[in-house]
Parts: sequence; C-alpha cells; structure tokens
Amino acid sequence: MSRVAVIVVTYNSAAVLPGFLAALPDGMTGLDWRLVVADNDSADDTVDVLKTLAPDATVVQTGRNAGYAAGVNAALAAAGDPGAVLICNPDIRMRRGCARRLVDSLGDGVGIAVPLLYEEGGDTPHHSLRRESSVLRALGEAVIGNRRAGRFPALSELVTDPGAYRRPTRADWATGALMAISAACLAACGPWDESFFLYSEETEYCLRARDLGHATQLEPTAEAVHLGGDSQVSPWLWSLLTLNRVRLYRRRHGPLATACFRAAVLLRETSRALLGRAASRAAAGALLTPGALRATPGPQADQVV
Repeated sequence: MSRVAVIVVTYNSAAVLPGFLAALPDGMTGLDWRLVVADNDSADDTVDVLKTLAPDATVVQTGRNAGYAAGVNAALAAAGDPGAVLICNPDIRMRRGCARRLVDSLGDGVGIAVPLLYEEGGDTPHHSLRRESSVLRALGEAVIGNRRAGRFPALSELVTDPGAYRRPTRADWATGALMAISAACLAACGPWDESFFLYSEETEYCLRARDLGHATQLEPTAEAVHLGGDSQVSPWLWSLLTLNRVRLYRRRHGPLATACFRAAVLLRETSRALLGRAASRAAAGALLTPGALRATPGPQADQVV
C-alpha cells in the first residue's frame, strides 16, 4: 500500500496538538504514513510543540492566517504524490485502526471516506452525514428544527436515521473533521476552494467530488473522537458559517432559488434570535447586510483556523 499523507491545518493549536499526536500512531496502525502540517501563523507554541513531539513531520508555515482551505492546499503541495490523504482537525483523536479502515474503504466509486465521530466521553455518534441544501430543507429546518426535520429526507440536510450510522452509507457531504481522500479523487477535484475562509469548504469539495463521480461514504468501523468547535457559541463564526452556506448555494443555483433559500435561512436565524440566541442574531444581521454574500469574510484577530 502506498504511503498515506496525514494533513493537518493548525492555528494556535498548541493545547490540542499533544493529544492528537499521542493518538496518531494507534490511529494509523497498519499504514505507511507521514505527517504534513500547515500552520497558519500561530501566535502560540504550536510550531514548537510540533518540532518537539513530531520532529519528523513536514511543517509548512503559511505566514498568515490563510484559512482552512488554503492551509489544506499548502499541505497537499508539500505532501508529494501520496496514495491517499487523511485530512484531520488537530482536535481529532483517532481510535486504533481508524485510518486503515477509512483508506481500505476508498475505491469502487468512493472518493472520500469518513468515520463515526464521537464527542469526548460520549458513546453516541455525531450526526455527521448531510444532504445537499435545498429551499425545502432550509424551510423545514427553520420551522421544526434540523433534528426533528432530519427524520424526513426532504425536510433537512441532517441525516439522523440511526441505521445510516451502522452501515456504510453514502451522503452528499459529511462533517470535515476527519476524512480520507483517494488519489483519484484528489486528481479529479484539484485544490480546495480558498474563497471559503472557514466553513462550507468541505461541503463544496464533497459536492464537487460527487459531481465528478467520487462519492462520500461513512465507514462505521472507523471511529474517532472530535473535541468539537466553537461555531455554536461565537456569533462571528456562526455568521460566517451561515453566510457561506448561502454563498455556496448561490454558486449552484439561480437567483430566484437563491433568494428563496436565503429567506428560509433568515427565517431560521431570526426565529432563534427571538429566543435569545446571540449567534443567530448576528447571523440574521449578516444576511441582511447589503453585499455580505459578495464579500469573502476574512479572519478576526481572535478567531482560530
């Protein structure tokens, strides 16, 4: 089996890197692999931690907070010509044999393989599989909530059927905290889209791969723990996530459909803002800001990528 490149993008990740690196050998059991890290100009000890705990890793310093997709592209450029790549968040903790099971599931139409993801200390997997956005799904989530709507495929992006997480299941896209990508898929899709600074870049990549014949599939025997992100609590990050959802939808649909989709998303955020959710209030304001969808939002000084 050809060598696998483990791709990680860091930004002020010193606190979570030791746990990631400690779990990596078990997670990569059975594979020949190398670690390639793109650091987006961390202001903490991230690079020193890497040099101390992973001296054989290739570290690419981008020199700026370039965004997640740009970091992935920088690391891929330094990885050479691997047989497959594993793209990981630094707050992932792979369980033993996870990567081998993901890589083995590639092929036969599968270009991207994702594991079961668990919260730290939890025994119920995340609902990490997603359906492509539609106006009806956005409206269903706005009216009855994404988890309740998830029981009805036409009404939610979220795949909540427990059976989908017990068998190999193909989806339009999946949470991008950990994904294996085949060499054939990488060659067909090319670079990640750097116009998405953060959020929706994995959605765009999975949909592009699907359009080119490379499906995204859950491999339930591969397991990992995801320590989680802060998009749910940061108004700026939630606004960015919301805007990028609409920006991506606009790329794939006409003006009228996009206007309807934006209105449905705005309804969802407005209804939650009325319940006191500060992040939704910020997202609703961003959706109503003239020109917001034309801009490519950059980082705030205190945001992590």
